[in-house]
Amino acid sequence: MPPRVAGATTAARRPRAVLHRGGDVMNERFKVAPSRGAAPPRVEDARRVSLMRRIAAARLRYCGLETMTDDVMLILSELLTNALLHSGTTEINLNIALQDGSLHIAVRDGMPGSAEPKVAEHNAESGRGLMLLAALVAESGGTWGTLDDGATTWCRLTVPAERS
Repeated sequence: MPPRVAGATTAARRPRAVLHRGGDVMNERFKVAPSRGAAPPRVEDARRVSLMRRIAAARLRYCGLETMTDDVMLILSELLTNALLHSGTTEINLNIALQDGSLHIAVRDGMPGSAEPKVAEHNAESGRGLMLLAALVAESGGTWGTLDDGATTWCRLTVPAERS
């Protein structure tokens, strides 16, 4: 054991966030079981959504984008859960990247389909996610949509200006 130096601290230092200027923030691909109709997803697949959210939050902090964490967590929850529940896919791809002052989020399930906001019944327990996503993205001055006949759902959020 090395000798203690007077005034030295043994606490681990937390690395400082590095403001990320561009490129991939996160690029993950994971396998899931195909959806089983109205049955809930397998526990391990549902946990992957939570894991991807935690990894994304850590990557945003590391890149100096922690102010965007709450919005990105809501978006990831909606897009990843929709891919898991409604696509029938066996693999989901998540990409988060910085380009031209915007944070781009894309979830690809590889299964064409529609991703359109709809008005849920008053007492429905689900069905409002894309409406929330659309409102959140619009409020931040961003955009969202689909590619490849709905196989990829994406959104773009404006990165807040740096504070001096």
